[in-house]
Amino acid sequence: MRVIFGLVLILGVGLAGFAVYVAKDRFTQYQDALASQRDAIVPTTSVYVVTREMRYGEQLRPADVEAIEWPQEYVPFGTFTSAEDLFPDGGELRTILRVMERNEPVLISKVSAPGEDAGVASQLEQGMRAFALRVDVATGVSGFIRPGDRVDVYWSGNSRGENVTRLIQASVPIIAIDQISDQDRRNPTVARTITIAAPADQIAALAQAQSTGGLSLSLVGVRDDTRSETIEVDQDALLGISATAEAEEPTICTVRNRRGAEVIVTAVPCIN
Repeated sequence: MRVIFGLVLILGVGLAGFAVYVAKDRFTQYQDALASQRDAIVPTTSVYVVTREMRYGEQLRPADVEAIEWPQEYVPFGTFTSAEDLFPDGGELRTILRVMERNEPVLISKVSAPGEDAGVASQLEQGMRAFALRVDVATGVSGFIRPGDRVDVYWSGNSRGENVTRLIQASVPIIAIDQISDQDRRNPTVARTITIAAPADQIAALAQAQSTGGLSLSLVGVRDDTRSETIEVDQDALLGISATAEAEEPTICTVRNRRGAEVIVTAVPCIN
């Protein structure tokens, strides 16, 4: 009995030691896993997002936003990271300029300055001016131009006695159609005026062009980043008449003879 008891005791002590060894190994693995997770934690920063869908023209209120943690390395440009920046002292609210979906970060490009409405002035960048161009269904690309699109502007008129059409401004941004500046509007509109944004020198050129001839617009594709070069077409270029062909036409020489009150014109060979 004593031998059996001793064997059982030795076996129990061995099993207990093995259990302690296994538990210690598992605990070590758990600590290593926690350490690796701590090393893998991505630094974050607070970013304000909207809590509901926000439409053009709505005022942004503190109840419409909340702060969430966002990976610091991937914070979108123009986000608000503090309530003081988004809602400065004074109680003046910002206005929504572009549609924002729920949980979308509030970007400075999608809201106006505090106290400003969703008008055209809030969309003008530094050094840019707004200018209205008269259009109709033909010159305005059949009403398919919308705020946010870009157009090439062509001028047709008389230059030095010749009728010409020339590209005068390329890739000009449209900020409003008639009195509509909502860039999320999708319905085609046959406009009477469009408002573009351009520097002062381009505005002067467009004003002169509009007062001396007709303007036509050409819609630029959304993913088209090419810049149109100077283009000019006159009647000869339109009909394919070259200056060389005109120079090769034979010259006709004439001689005038007077017989009393009558003048007779006779064609003769030209002598160089």
